[in-house]
Amino acid sequence: MSIRKSQKEATRQRVLDAARDLFETQGYEETTVREIARRAEVAVGSVFTTFASKGDILSQVMADRLDELYAELDRVIPHLRGGVADRLRSLFAIHFAFETRRTKLFLAHIAAAFDWTLSPSTRPYGRNPRLRQVIRDCLIEGVNRGEISAHLDLEALLDALMGIYAWTYRLAAWEGADADQMSAVFDRQIGLLAEGFLPRA
Repeated sequence: MSIRKSQKEATRQRVLDAARDLFETQGYEETTVREIARRAEVAVGSVFTTFASKGDILSQVMADRLDELYAELDRVIPHLRGGVADRLRSLFAIHFAFETRRTKLFLAHIAAAFDWTLSPSTRPYGRNPRLRQVIRDCLIEGVNRGEISAHLDLEALLDALMGIYAWTYRLAAWEGADADQMSAVFDRQIGLLAEGFLPRA
C-alpha cells in the first residue's frame, strides 16, 4: 500500500470512529460533519473527499459492524428448529442482542431511515439487502413447509416484521429496555402476526 493510500485509509477510519461515537452520544440529527471532522482531527474537506454525505458515513459505520452479526446468523440459521414463528423469534433475538450493544447508535440508524434527503447509495435501517434476505429466506421456507399461506404477499410481511422490530426499540429509547425485554414484546407480536399468515383450512 502506498503512503498516500495508507494515509487516506487512516483518515477514513478516524472519521468513522469519530462519527460512531458522536452518533451514539449525540444522535444522528444533532451531529454535524464539522463536529465529526473536529473529533477525527481532520479537515472538513477530507471528510467529503471520502464520503458523499453524513448519511453515507452512518451507513458505513453500521456496515462495518455487521460482519460479526452475519457470522452469528450464518452459525445459527442451520440449527434453527420449530415452526416459522419460532425461527423468526430466534433470528430477531440475535438482532436484539447484537444491536443493544450500541442501542443509541442503532436508534440513530433507524432515525436516518426517515431522512428524505438521503442519497440512493445510503443504506439506513431497512435498506440492507443481506439482512432482509435472511428474513425473506425464513418466510420462503415457511411457505415451502406449508406454515405460511402461499397467497400471502411475502414482501408486505417482511416489511411488517422490519417495522415492528424497529418500533420495538421505542422501549429502549423511552424506558431503557434491554434485549431480553424487547425480545419478549416482539415474541408476542410475532404470535399475533402468525395468526394472520397461517394457511386457512
